Amino acid sequence: MNERPAPISVTENALARIRDLLDSRGKPSVGIRIGVRTKGCSGLSYTLEFADEISEFDEVFDPAEDVKIMIDPKATMFIFGTEMDFVEEQMASGFVFSNPNEKGRCGCGESFHV
Repeated sequence: MNERPAPISVTENALARIRDLLDSRGKPSVGIRIGVRTKGCSGLSYTLEFADEISEFDEVFDPAEDVKIMIDPKATMFIFGTEMDFVEEQMASGFVFSNPNEKGRCGCGESFHV
């Protein structure tokens, strides 16, 4: 039986930052949940939140033994094939999503459309 590919890939930098966030939260979490919401001038933006439980319809995968990521079912079709990274630069740091499904981004980089 063929195993289904992970909906997104997660770099080592992103995994390290997720671990830091989960460790510093102050209460146990199942993992993190990735989603999209309507925002900005291009239409969609990525969301990240702590997940206290796994929703019945979440897409769940374990990119590492100690990290569990849930993808909101409404986001799966928009982010399938995406790479999630964490970038630290002199002026800013944050998660960066490289999404092959994006057809464009707004000028400020806050939102995208597919």
